Amino acid sequence: MTYRLDMSMMLAMHDALRRELERVARVAAKTGDDPRRILRAAVGWELFKKFLRVHHTSEDVALWPAMRDAVSADGLALLDAMEDEHAAIDPLLDGVDAALADRESGAERLGGLVDALVTGLGGHLRHEESEGLALIDATLGEEQWSRFGQTHRERIGGDAPTYLPWLLDDKDPRVVAAILDGMPAALREAYRDEWRPAYDRLNLY
Repeated sequence: MTYRLDMSMMLAMHDALRRELERVARVAAKTGDDPRRILRAAVGWELFKKFLRVHHTSEDVALWPAMRDAVSADGLALLDAMEDEHAAIDPLLDGVDAALADRESGAERLGGLVDALVTGLGGHLRHEESEGLALIDATLGEEQWSRFGQTHRERIGGDAPTYLPWLLDDKDPRVVAAILDGMPAALREAYRDEWRPAYDRLNLY
């Protein structure tokens, strides 16, 4: 689908979240080792939670409220659904963390909780892409869309050196180049010379 607004960073974020869901699900399905021990210590799990919460909080604060006065009743119902889907995801993250810390029954609960997270977040991303992005594109002006992007960047803050390579991890080099080409030269150089090499040294899972 073609959008009036530049959705490249939004779609890259969705792709990154799906990638991490797949990685977490693979760890949770391991039978040769205790997946709780792996996930408890996993940098990847912590980054996934942090950046997912940044993304959803930015939408809740700077995206959906900006649209409410400009959409129809059907649009309001969709925005309500987006917020409800967000609200259902944090308890799943907390549930996985609780299972990781539970020495008694955590191992039995982990698989079901990760499956619920994959289903819940995956369904939300599909819903946002099938209906939400079109509504955003039809409703917001460039200035409002830029404000959302700025809010997102501010919430990333000092984590930018990790966030950008995390976002672009495993993406097609052409897509990476297209995203980086829209950024200041100093940031592109930092990504190439410092941020990406440091990220590649992380033991994510």
